Amino acid sequence: MNWGKAITLTFILFAGFIGGMVTLMSRQQIDLVRDDYYQDEIQYQRQIDRVSNTARLKTPVTMVYQPEQQQVAFVLPDTMRKGEITFYRPSDRRQDFRVSISPNRTTRQVVSTARLSKGRWRVQLNWTDGRSEYYAEQEVYIQ
Repeated sequence: MNWGKAITLTFILFAGFIGGMVTLMSRQQIDLVRDDYYQDEIQYQRQIDRVSNTARLKTPVTMVYQPEQQQVAFVLPDTMRKGEITFYRPSDRRQDFRVSISPNRTTRQVVSTARLSKGRWRVQLNWTDGRSEYYAEQEVYIQ
């Protein structure tokens, strides 16, 4: 085999490799974080205000993942009027779900993780006390 044939064969193999990679990559499912990503970005100042309101709380909200009981437990403030817990799955948005919470006699809220798929989840808590809005977030790894 001479140099000309070796260089030609190298170019053909390289082009085949690149063509295969392009085909493979074009078949990958790519999800945006949200469908309304750009509209949500415009409202981001409201989110910044929620986080700063949460930082000023005297008693912080706690989220604790309890793998033995397959649940996430929340200790909520007494002043909460209404709120929502979002379980966000970064790798597959079809698994995301929300749980509405309303005040009751106890400030403890428990959400079962028994049916959640294993992996990384982002637990987001939004609530209001009637005057201000608040936001807390924690990452949980379901085993």
